[in-house]
Amino acid sequence: MRHGYPTDDELRRTFESELATVSGGGGLRSGTGLDLETQAALIAIARAYPAITDDLISAARTAFAAQLDGTNAATRRAGIENLIAERNRRNGFEPNR
Repeated sequence: MRHGYPTDDELRRTFESELATVSGGGGLRSGTGLDLETQAALIAIARAYPAITDDLISAARTAFAAQLDGTNAATRRAGIENLIAERNRRNGFEPNR
């Protein structure tokens, strides 16, 4: 059982291992610490096997870079905040009042 979050180096090793696995026709493991966007990109590679394109590999690397730099998390957080704000507006709730 893992305690705490994986380090960036651990995530990099995991990503490269998972990329090699799905590129070779294998499946994606669960509980890797990779975020949903990165997992989705890796699953797209697994589904495309054996016709894996450079664009799919590039998309996976881009998604993983966005995980490491926090872009994926910030995008998810902003989406959730927007959903909450929209629901509050529809229900007449004004939290800053």
